[in-house]
Amino acid sequence: MVENTTLKTVLDTAIQKEIEAQELYRSLYWKVVEDSARNMFLELSKVEKKHENLLRDYARGKLQEGALKSDHILDYRIAEHLDQPPVTPDMQLKDVLLLAANREKASHEFYISLAAVHPSGEIKKLLEELASQELEHKHRVEDLYTQVAFPQTAGG
Repeated sequence: MVENTTLKTVLDTAIQKEIEAQELYRSLYWKVVEDSARNMFLELSKVEKKHENLLRDYARGKLQEGALKSDHILDYRIAEHLDQPPVTPDMQLKDVLLLAANREKASHEFYISLAAVHPSGEIKKLLEELASQELEHKHRVEDLYTQVAFPQTAGG
């Protein structure tokens, strides 16, 4: 069932998901031992914080060009893009990385969909940039995933 929701509801949900992503990446930072994974999770947490701040600025009306009104009705299925399984303490690193890649994919699709309903302007560009950054995060996580899930052996 498609749910009608307002832009404010979508932005509130997006802000919450950015906060959850920060918390996930900070938590993973402390759980993994590989330096490359720790550094990536720390950096991703910081970037997700920037995303949260940009969305808060939009929700507060600080971004004007191309902005929709907060009561604008959007026909959008948020859960389809953002619902993620919980992280368990006994997950292997490759599974955690796969979860993170799926989260970034969902965020990318979310921002692309949200940008599609905005007219040309500052907000549309911002949402497209956020989508691009989420896709870059997905690529980074998948790259690390291939290193962990398919390690090189001495024989090649």
